[in-house]
Amino acid sequence: MTYETLLYEVRDGVALITLNRPERMNTLGGSMKDDLRHAFFEQARNDSNVRAVVITGSGDRAFCAGADIKERANNVLPLPEYHLKQKATHELFRAIETFEKPVIAAINGVALGGGLEIALCADIRIAASTAKLGLPEAKIGALPAAGGTQRLPRLVGVAWAKQLMFTCEHITAEKALQIGLVNEVTAPEQLLPTAFAMAARIAANAPLSLRFIKQAIDLGLQTGIEAGLEYERYAAAIVVSSEDRREGMRAFVEKRSPVFRGV
Repeated sequence: MTYETLLYEVRDGVALITLNRPERMNTLGGSMKDDLRHAFFEQARNDSNVRAVVITGSGDRAFCAGADIKERANNVLPLPEYHLKQKATHELFRAIETFEKPVIAAINGVALGGGLEIALCADIRIAASTAKLGLPEAKIGALPAAGGTQRLPRLVGVAWAKQLMFTCEHITAEKALQIGLVNEVTAPEQLLPTAFAMAARIAANAPLSLRFIKQAIDLGLQTGIEAGLEYERYAAAIVVSSEDRREGMRAFVEKRSPVFRGV
């Protein structure tokens, strides 16, 4: 499958999705949202060999610099039309956030506005030491409207989220690590090897276990501990009766690596 705005490949059970508009700082324009939808939900989801996804940007300047302002500057939509269009964006980003397989964002350069909002949908974020991150929408009379106002405070806390959105500052990768926005910072040349090494460690584990762990964590944070514990019990009951669990136990006893099939 060839995309207008993405590159897609699979390496050793890991799908690599590369935002590929380097001449426009990999901004969210053209067919990128449709391409992302297809890459995640037609390719990576339906390929049983894919156990994890890494998303990154093309080149060394940008992961994604957000909306393509030049493309949007003269495109003022009526309020109802804008609301529907933004609803579609929310649905896409939420679907990426709840994607059944673990997602790692490898932030290779600037991640601003909608670019950072894509990264916030990932389960894990790894940044190159040269990366800059921020939600600067207020500088142009807008606001982070692809989930930034909701996901960032849940990740780094209300005070830091407000500071970043109120000041529109671009923070360094090290600062992002300090406040919990990213999990790890690497040298630029080590970014993809680090992301793939982590994805490989993840992909070696049981797919059903990973899926239900992700869902239990996310549900519990949204609903409270009692509902979260109830879901945890439900998830554990499903996983404990799976073939993967039996295979994991056999492999442990036989002192070999398990061969998981996701069932």
